[in-house]
Amino acid sequence: MFLPAVMSGAITAQSFVKTADLFLRNDSASNSMGRLEIYQPLQLDTLIGRHILANQNLFKVNNHYVLEGYRIQIYASNNRNAREESNRTRAAFISKFPDTVSYQLYADPGYFKIRVGDFRTKTEAVKLFQQISREFPEAYIVPDIISFPDLNTK
Repeated sequence: MFLPAVMSGAITAQSFVKTADLFLRNDSASNSMGRLEIYQPLQLDTLIGRHILANQNLFKVNNHYVLEGYRIQIYASNNRNAREESNRTRAAFISKFPDTVSYQLYADPGYFKIRVGDFRTKTEAVKLFQQISREFPEAYIVPDIISFPDLNTK
């Protein structure tokens, strides 16, 4: 008897989105306008629900789409010369890897960090990490909020 309770809990944990719920209007103008009915297969609701679940990790920051992903951190320090060292490290990285984007970050209390790349998966990050770690041995892969990569360039 314990199994049905577990199964019903797993089923209710996922939200189901109906397409009709996406097009609801609650303003007063909808009462004076005509009525639109959409007839579609139930499978289409399932596909739309999957699409919404797959894209829940997308965010919009300053009118720019970002998502959860990975970057390679090549420098992090909070010593007195951290700002200058981070600038030198970033310049060295740009000269050796000009096609890879780099970010200079500041985190309290006084940490300067250099992170490079925008990778959707850890597997994508590992490919470049193997090259970068030869030049920057202290580099490692970190989860981060990344800029939405341009998928048309590859």
